[in-house]
Amino acid sequence: MDRTALVVGARGVIGGNLISHLERQGGWSIVGLSRRGGVDAGAVRHVAVDLLDREGTANALAELTDVTHVFYAAYQDRPSWTELVAPNLAMLVNVVDAIEPIAPRLEHISLMQGYKVYGAHLGPFSTPAKESDPPHMPPEFNVDQQEFLERRQRSASWSWSALRPSVVVGPGLGNPMNIAMVIAVYASLSKELGIPLRFPGKPGAYTSLIEMTDASLLAAATAWAATDPASRNEAYNITNGDQFRWSAMWPAIARFFELEVAPPLPMSLADVMADKEEVWNEMVARHGLRRTPYREVSSWKFGDFVFSWDYDVIADTSKSRRAGFHEYVDTEAMFLSVFQDLRDQRIIP
Repeated sequence: MDRTALVVGARGVIGGNLISHLERQGGWSIVGLSRRGGVDAGAVRHVAVDLLDREGTANALAELTDVTHVFYAAYQDRPSWTELVAPNLAMLVNVVDAIEPIAPRLEHISLMQGYKVYGAHLGPFSTPAKESDPPHMPPEFNVDQQEFLERRQRSASWSWSALRPSVVVGPGLGNPMNIAMVIAVYASLSKELGIPLRFPGKPGAYTSLIEMTDASLLAAATAWAATDPASRNEAYNITNGDQFRWSAMWPAIARFFELEVAPPLPMSLADVMADKEEVWNEMVARHGLRRTPYREVSSWKFGDFVFSWDYDVIADTSKSRRAGFHEYVDTEAMFLSVFQDLRDQRIIP
């Protein structure tokens, strides 16, 4: 097998776990793209590039003539949904425009999406969401990206796939959308301050159904969709396979951190955690933790976003199972495993 993967967004939780999965699979040469670059090792080499720089992207990728699979998992955050469209579409277009003309063996382009396709970020949506559900009122960059690939593929020899995970969970710093880090740091600070663990979200969010997507499971699904001929030119919801309510998950999380659970108390984490840097620094010093700047250890804004969903956030994954992907993960075990990994890395006490 002679495949070369171009992983766009290599330093994020999704991209990093995908690279690890492809390394374990074997048979892949891997190029990771990110703004910061990385350390080359084994079958993996890294390229630093600003994907919003069209000319710079073309120059940085000019020698990647052996690429057979593009795995696109890059993301640029912006203050509003409307502002997300231009940069996120431009980055994908710049990558495809750079690679397609120079990579004659290009077989597949994989696109990472999410439940925003279904309007999950706007309010209650039809659940369980199906890949065939009708579109919602734009703007939505995930939709624009897929439409771009569909148009481009009509006159091309390569195929595409789109993966739609729920909230992606995995160990790792530097990812603005990592709910496991939010919970782990929130719980650790609660213990440090001698207070019980309270669910900080909206009351309805505590009892609504939700699901997660383990980053390693997502990596396996991404590789499957990109290499199985039967899965070409399709979108797939990918989740752990179980659903839960925070009201049942919260006590299990509290037990891991040896905390009592108190009744939920709606609060903005972005507000109440804004003054906790000194507490964090003291905790890092006393417990001998890895010196991680407080601003990088968690995204309280993202925590507020997830904990505000006072409606069911679930999708139908039967399409991927019918197509041949059958892996699953127990979500409670996943959370506890990630917390233990963060503890082993000395990121939390």
